[in-house]
Amino acid sequence: MQIEIKKLNTNKAEFWQQLDNLLAWEGVSDDKVNETVKEIIRRVRSEGDTAVVDYTNRFDRMSVDSIKSLTISKSRLAEALKNIPQAEREALENAAERVRNYHEHQKSESWSYQEADGTILGQQVTALDRVGLYVPGGKAAYPSSVIMNAIPAKVAGVQEVIMVVPTPDGTVNELVLAAASIAGVDKVYAIGGAQAVAALAYGTESIPQVDKIVGPGNIYVATAKSMVFGAVGIDMIAGPSEILVVCDGKTDPDWIAMDLFSQAEHDEDAQSILVSPDEEFLQQVEASINKLVADMERAEIIRTSLSSRGALIKVKDMDEAVSVVNHIAPEHLELSVEEPQAMAKQIRHAGAIFMGRYTAEAIGDYCAGPNHVLPTSRTARFSSPLGVYDFQKRSSLIMCSANGASELGKTASTLARGEGLTAHARSAEYRIK
Repeated sequence: MQIEIKKLNTNKAEFWQQLDNLLAWEGVSDDKVNETVKEIIRRVRSEGDTAVVDYTNRFDRMSVDSIKSLTISKSRLAEALKNIPQAEREALENAAERVRNYHEHQKSESWSYQEADGTILGQQVTALDRVGLYVPGGKAAYPSSVIMNAIPAKVAGVQEVIMVVPTPDGTVNELVLAAASIAGVDKVYAIGGAQAVAALAYGTESIPQVDKIVGPGNIYVATAKSMVFGAVGIDMIAGPSEILVVCDGKTDPDWIAMDLFSQAEHDEDAQSILVSPDEEFLQQVEASINKLVADMERAEIIRTSLSSRGALIKVKDMDEAVSVVNHIAPEHLELSVEEPQAMAKQIRHAGAIFMGRYTAEAIGDYCAGPNHVLPTSRTARFSSPLGVYDFQKRSSLIMCSANGASELGKTASTLARGEGLTAHARSAEYRIK
């Protein structure tokens, strides 16, 4: 069965409307999901451990009687690391080392400067105290997500990283536990869903409240994160995976087809798009797609994804390709072209940019070093990959000298009285010489 992937052309008057229609993703929670999540949060806030245990038994088909039974010790994490195959351990350790090295470069330091009159101004950078990491454990397990979320937090100086991971039917993924050991996770609870998000956000008798919740999840997890925001921070509300490949027609079409598959296989809503000025090459890639898909384990998911949300886009030249990229603001962008670094300088909106014919997006998912938690659904227009900066906060530093207080007080007094705030004005005026 041939995959009917959409073909768009920038020389058609309706192109930009067609593109926006293709990009639109309505993955928002419906009323039923909202009401369910509200009730779960309400119960966890009022009943604590009891509610978390009840929902875990119900949704994950467990039969436990306490949070203690759902607690996974650090020794159990170490045991998992010891027992996994050596090749998997080495791969995890290599990935973790590369991710740690990269994120060390992101650390912000405190700074200050002194003005001529002795006034000191600056910024003090501190880490969050405690962070919650949500790791999916339903349809698939993601040890790479443990590394990508926990290591930046540890590099930032977060004192305590608490991981929650559902274990449906009591099935534990050893690779996830091993990754938690390598990444330095401090506590692990075998819970998931909206109840895990609520427990992290508000705390229970056994589970401490965190300052921020990071990590991907299903629609119930995403909805819960949006509802608890304000009580805690969150990283983002992520949509389906995306890849946009720009190619000049000189890369092996089989390579490009498989790169498109690498995101399409995530789920039916994932989006894979190829942009090229070479129409013959677009046809070659389409042929490769239909040739290679039959051998894929997740062939049906790939077929659905490419048929419903994929596209082959013909542009007139590379300048126009850049315009299309900046409009889409993709999560993952591959520049499979002759001069990728030059083109990258023209890209204003993208989560991660993979430069050159040899740089597969899949490398970034696991072990290149940069974070794979990236903005989706065009949010790269205003947001960034997860990083050390997400686990640090900044306090402004202000210390007036006597002369500085006198001079600044005159300005503050004038502005305060202009706003009708007399106490503000008089507070400043007390310091005027």
